[in-house]
Amino acid sequence: MIGVIAENLLPTSGVLIGALAVGITSYLVISPGPVRVPVERRQPGHLPTPSALERGAGIATALVERLIHRRGTPVGASTLELAAVKLRPQDFVFLVLVGSVVGFALGLLLSGVLLAIMLAGVVPLGARILLGLKISKRQKQFADQLDDSLQLMASNLRAGHSLPQALSSVAKEAESPTSDEFVRIVNETRVGRDLGVALDMTAARMASDDFSWITQAIAINREVGGNLAEVLDGVANTIRQRNEIRGQVATLSAEGRLSALILMVLPIGLAGFLLMTNPGYLAPFTESALGYGLMILGVVMLTIGGLWLRKVVEIKF
Repeated sequence: MIGVIAENLLPTSGVLIGALAVGITSYLVISPGPVRVPVERRQPGHLPTPSALERGAGIATALVERLIHRRGTPVGASTLELAAVKLRPQDFVFLVLVGSVVGFALGLLLSGVLLAIMLAGVVPLGARILLGLKISKRQKQFADQLDDSLQLMASNLRAGHSLPQALSSVAKEAESPTSDEFVRIVNETRVGRDLGVALDMTAARMASDDFSWITQAIAINREVGGNLAEVLDGVANTIRQRNEIRGQVATLSAEGRLSALILMVLPIGLAGFLLMTNPGYLAPFTESALGYGLMILGVVMLTIGGLWLRKVVEIKF
């Protein structure tokens, strides 16, 4: 009798234990962790001791900063700001140097000195290309948002606001990067810079011909007067039509740009694949002066072809 009862209770007990385990596990996963009070609140004025890695990075960054001040650097603070990279020039250069060292060591481990030198050189080149792409993307976003910004400025002017107030409204309500650039314009005018100069510098920094037109329209209106809201509406309409034409041109030239990209990447990708799968196939290129000469010739021809294709698919209007 007792055995029959035990046999009936075993499945039920197993289900209960399983449900209890699931509940405990769910509570441990979902329940919030302990509240941790920051050190600066528990001990006001206490500075945490930096680790050895932080101290080493600080020393290396200071050394890079001294070298930059002594010899200069191709990447300045204005370039990083234009690319929206929140790093100091010395920090960026230090990261690039670390990447080059890592690439050199990785190349030595995988193949040899040739690959190590190539990987070490690819890192700064890639960093420069990445900065250029980020700058181009930011400038394109600024150009795409320009007509909406002009409409917002015109609406503020019709509401009775002054031009500085309209610029401040765009700086607060527009999207990035337009808001960032207009915040810069407002801050520069507050510290005494002429509004026309600030607008001209923004147009040059963002490489925007459309914004140059806006700057000229504002400068003419400040000299001779008139209804600036109507002028901005007309400029916004023109910019909107130009953006539509620009989109059509980009659509029609997409096939050519894709073909150029494939033709540029294909030789490099094929060489990398052969280098990883069958290094001996490419070994003759590193065993004689003829091989090095052929590699240099291939790079030169690839560069010329890339520039040629870029000119073919680049349409100016």
